[in-house]
Amino acid sequence: MAGQPSDETPISDDEWERFLKDAEREIPASAPKEPSARARMVTARLREQDARGQAPEAWRAGPDRRVTERRGARRRLWAILGVPVAIVVALVAVKPSLLPGNPFGSGASDAAAASPLPAETARPTAPPSSVAPDTATLADPFAGSPAKDYADGAAGIVLPKATAVGTFSAARVGQALRQTRELLVDANLDPVTLRGGRPETALGVIEPKQTELVQLLNTSLRKPDRDHDPLTMFSRFDPDEVRLAGDVVKTRGRMTFEAGEDGSLAVHADYTFVYPLVKAGDGATEVARTVVRRVLDLRLDDPARYQVTPGKLAVQRYDQEIGNSACDVYDGFLHPGFDSDTPTGPSPSGSAVDPYDRSRTPDPNREEECGTVTRT
Repeated sequence: MAGQPSDETPISDDEWERFLKDAEREIPASAPKEPSARARMVTARLREQDARGQAPEAWRAGPDRRVTERRGARRRLWAILGVPVAIVVALVAVKPSLLPGNPFGSGASDAAAASPLPAETARPTAPPSSVAPDTATLADPFAGSPAKDYADGAAGIVLPKATAVGTFSAARVGQALRQTRELLVDANLDPVTLRGGRPETALGVIEPKQTELVQLLNTSLRKPDRDHDPLTMFSRFDPDEVRLAGDVVKTRGRMTFEAGEDGSLAVHADYTFVYPLVKAGDGATEVARTVVRRVLDLRLDDPARYQVTPGKLAVQRYDQEIGNSACDVYDGFLHPGFDSDTPTGPSPSGSAVDPYDRSRTPDPNREEECGTVTRT
């Protein structure tokens, strides 16, 4: 029809750039361990004090439940049993002939097609679904993993909007949320920590009047053993054994806050970190992944009411599940297993667990075991 533009009318560079920006705005951004005997003793004493209404060590930051919530299987040499999840693909509804190249053709890579998941704001109702497995490579270390759609590193730790809680202003709540984020980042993502260094920032967030916890963590970093294991709080790999495949650790989880007991502020954090790894040394190409889920409950008390250190957070609970790390090794490092490795250590005996299933809450009463995972 006269005056009607043809279907094949080309679009200008400016129009194309506006289209890409509009399309981009439419896409949302986004092993368990058995506690040590000493830790069990500390927690039992704190529980007794709390039951009697006493403030432990002349300060009040609530009962320390880190051990009862941490009870469970030690670090595990996970057996790979399952298949990965589908990759979310952002489809652009426009005629392919108007697009440069062939983005929907067979030459498109999974990395280009993947779309970040929106930030997690509530506990999922089901684990990620599975698709045909794919082999992780140096070029694509998260192939065949739900983590492919997770956010990169600290970008996956999205803070909720801070509002006033009790006697705490929105600004003070926001500071506590940022401190929680700093702890998580330094403990699980900082390159120095991952290579076995001291996580000074994370330690600096913790209430120093939690003397037994602070001493436990310091001893675990200095001289790790079964009763002093830094992996209960920090992710660490032996640089002489493995290194990251690339420079990205995938992160997914959520942070919430609410009014706690006795006028406190309670902050809850639940995050999964996925580490792609290759063996140390030149020429290594086989990629393995270790999956670490960490659950933290932190507490902020009013220094006008309690003998606490202003600006510090008390640790109420720290729990972890670790997928793909050797059982019964207490040298302070995670030890991922590779498909090419000869199996060593105890045979897996526990039930199979999906380390990506964030719909389930880690059972604080789970038994110590060396189990299996369905995928990494």
